[in-house]
Amino acid sequence: MRWRQLVAAAAMLGLAGAGCTDGGAPAPERAPATTAAPAAGGPAWRALAAVPTQRTEVAAAAVGRRIWVLGGYAPDGATLATVEVYDTSADTWARGPDLPTAVNHAMAATLGGVLYVAGGNDGSRPSTQLARLDGDRWRTLAPLPQGRSAGGLVALEGRLYLVGGVVEGGLAADTQVYDPAADRWTSAPGPPTRREHLGAAASAGKVYVVGGRVGGVGNNLGAAEAFDPGSGRWTAVADLPTPRGGLAATATTGGQVVAVGGEAATTFPEAEAFDPASGRWRSLPPLPTPRHGLGVVAVGDVVYVLAGGPQPGLHTSTANEAIDLGR
Repeated sequence: MRWRQLVAAAAMLGLAGAGCTDGGAPAPERAPATTAAPAAGGPAWRALAAVPTQRTEVAAAAVGRRIWVLGGYAPDGATLATVEVYDTSADTWARGPDLPTAVNHAMAATLGGVLYVAGGNDGSRPSTQLARLDGDRWRTLAPLPQGRSAGGLVALEGRLYLVGGVVEGGLAADTQVYDPAADRWTSAPGPPTRREHLGAAASAGKVYVVGGRVGGVGNNLGAAEAFDPGSGRWTAVADLPTPRGGLAATATTGGQVVAVGGEAATTFPEAEAFDPASGRWRSLPPLPTPRHGLGVVAVGDVVYVLAGGPQPGLHTSTANEAIDLGR
């Protein structure tokens, strides 16, 4: 999280006491973390064409076989509106239309084949922006009820779910649900464990949140929880085996929820996959370029990891690596 370097922004966000969960839903009983080691001869990471713009604290999502990398921090700490598009079939990059508002720590998801970007930090405060990519232009939609950054945006069953993250004054308490047909946000219960810099993904009809942190770098969590939109309830699942914040997560076509990267005193190479059917985690081969603030996106059963900081704090990279979990 870059607020350590941006003192004014840190004061505005008021993260010092953000770990308080008073007034939230009661925390569910935690399930033990269970994990299996990587199998010999299993999947392996491979290096791909570098991200053109060196950056960290990005948002990323796939539309078809193309991955969109949005915003973030430049090496000098400037907040970016830059959008770049990776073609996974050709291993090539192209420039996309700049975001309407430059943001770091934004959240992105694809719903019905359409790319959305929500929130983020505009360099001084959490943003309320919601934008949809229409062709080669961004269309501004109903703003968030409250600015939010460093959370997770997940598409599920015709809705967008904005979970966790930072609002002015501390950690977000609720989940915001966007209905694209009505262009309207509504509120739903937030994760019982409030957090920011978390991983989020949808699998088997539920929204999963994994890891994250409270109150700054190093206050990392292993808590993993699942939200059922049908019942409106959260339940605990097995903890993330390696507690960490600054990570990102995705879900593969096969239903695995994959959490990669993170930071504390150093960056994390850990990549771990959760199977909702068995309720178990397994360890994947370590990420060759450990990073935080990275984009993690699945296209089919291939997980792509793009940009991010190779060291804690304001550090950037152009790394682009992938692992095929379908083999």
